[in-house]
Amino acid sequence: MNDIRLYLFQSGSQLCKVHDIKMNQGCGQDMEIPVPWFLLMHPKGNVVIDGGLAAEGLADPRGYWGDAIDAYRPRMRPEQGCVAQLATLGLSPRDIRYVALSHLHCDHSGAVGRFPDAVHLVQRREYEYAFAPDWFAAGAYARKDFDRAGLRWQFLDGEAGQPFDLYGDGALQAVFTPGHTLGHQSFLVTLRNSGTMILAGDAVYTLDHWNETALPGLLASAVDAVRSVQKLRALAERSGATLVPGHDPEAWRRFRLAPGYYD
Repeated sequence: MNDIRLYLFQSGSQLCKVHDIKMNQGCGQDMEIPVPWFLLMHPKGNVVIDGGLAAEGLADPRGYWGDAIDAYRPRMRPEQGCVAQLATLGLSPRDIRYVALSHLHCDHSGAVGRFPDAVHLVQRREYEYAFAPDWFAAGAYARKDFDRAGLRWQFLDGEAGQPFDLYGDGALQAVFTPGHTLGHQSFLVTLRNSGTMILAGDAVYTLDHWNETALPGLLASAVDAVRSVQKLRALAERSGATLVPGHDPEAWRRFRLAPGYYD
């Protein structure tokens, strides 16, 4: 694992309300949340995890993301797009072998279709639902991101129960964590010096969800959301893992962002 590195990036932020993140809390107060994404450099091929918001949407946010921007207003510059940020590390789009997606909401699907040699990894249940979401979830999906010709997809079946080990060495494992969406997955990254890190995605918006003091503001199933946190907590206890929540502004400040890295 000597040559394995994890980079943490942020594609700007979103302005929303506290109750959008912590259900029934905040009394309409404003909240600004980070929009993280990740790069795992590995001898068997580099993988982008999620990708944040699509930089293409910045020219016409409402035309690209629709009325969702009324609830989640993007604060992002073009140079914060995933392709532009990778270039600061000397990486081109063809240096990415995989794009792994926690789910297909628009603040996580910004890498889809940007990397011509990449295989896109997503839960089959998430992919199918994204094309025909229920009314309350439809605004979170930007079909422009993932409905693209010529993409190579690899569909995972997390409902079978076992994590998916991308490289076969435990460096990156996908764990099925539904609740926020029907097909959400989180990622376990195991590093030589930094140990195990759980990239929870939106299975854990903030530490309030981890500590069971608030439900997420948007979810498909409260029961599944709670049980997925319990699953991740059990994994963290067994491995001594560090939790990286999906959109917690306080927790996010404590991490080392690119060009720094974890190894």
